[in-house]
Amino acid sequence: MPSGLFGIEHSNRSEDDHWGKNCFNSSFPAATANYMMANDIPAIYIHLDIIDGKPTVVASEIPIREVFNCGDKTADELYYAFESVFTPYQEYSFDAIDGIDLVIKDLDGNFLSPLEVKLTVLPDNTTYKKSEENWGSEMVVRSATTSYCALGMFDAVKDDAREVRAIFEEACSSIQGWDNDFEMTHKVPTLSNSIDEFQRRYYTRQKPLLMQTLWKTQGKSPLLADQAFDIVIWSDYAFSRLFIDASYETSNTMSRPMRATARLARCLWELSKSGKIRVVDIYRQMAFGNQTDKEFSIPGNKWRNYVETPRTARPILPKDAVQSIIEDGYIEKLSPERRFDQTLYFTVRNQ
Repeated sequence: MPSGLFGIEHSNRSEDDHWGKNCFNSSFPAATANYMMANDIPAIYIHLDIIDGKPTVVASEIPIREVFNCGDKTADELYYAFESVFTPYQEYSFDAIDGIDLVIKDLDGNFLSPLEVKLTVLPDNTTYKKSEENWGSEMVVRSATTSYCALGMFDAVKDDAREVRAIFEEACSSIQGWDNDFEMTHKVPTLSNSIDEFQRRYYTRQKPLLMQTLWKTQGKSPLLADQAFDIVIWSDYAFSRLFIDASYETSNTMSRPMRATARLARCLWELSKSGKIRVVDIYRQMAFGNQTDKEFSIPGNKWRNYVETPRTARPILPKDAVQSIIEDGYIEKLSPERRFDQTLYFTVRNQ
């Protein structure tokens, strides 16, 4: 492993790059996924189903090779392009689209899968006092993730653009100002209903979007639990429910979930009309006074409502799996920040 991380032999990061604070948070999840793929361990799959006519998020399992869209290729036959643009989606935007955390390619340069990557702790501050089976993990989402969500959804239905337009036309065509807080606050419920209808019709075309690697601790302490690691894969449709469901909550002004919902509806509607949009302009125009790089966050107690699986209480990988994921001698390359509370904690514990 030239990188010191399982399966990452070909990437746009140097050996040292992987071990920097910001890079390690996506390199380690990629290596963990490779380890699971090599050992035929499926990930948790959070996806959308239609139950009694209602879009409903459910949990099952999915092989990592399906997430990577890599067929029978092994990890060392793949190229890991971190923080890169998934070029096939550029055809849908006049603006240069943002990069996403991880783009999987084969060694011939063919684009296979774009994935947003999260590395989050279990439990978070909202759930650590609850029983272990009710622990959850906080997730903070960037605007780039929701734009890839929209582009990926359209990419899967582009041959049905006329039908997609018919779903959104009534709700979207009457909007005078997409940046008008008062108007949009009142229009969001109708937009949400249109997305619901869209997802009822096309949910069989959902695909993986976000790879969330969980690391579990012993309660709120910094020590790893015995069963310490697992991966949750969110499909684009299931991921969108995090903000669409919240957009139905009554508000006098545009909340972050309402903003994300309106942006998604507008992107799908405009793409269905012309096949190409100005993604950056849409996101900039529809800021509604909030910072534009952070889309929304979901605390562990709400996250838990969507991730119903016994694997959160007992993650599938033991803590000693780290010895296989990280090659001997490489852990010393990490340079964690020194914090007094953490230093004090370990000093007293080890006396």
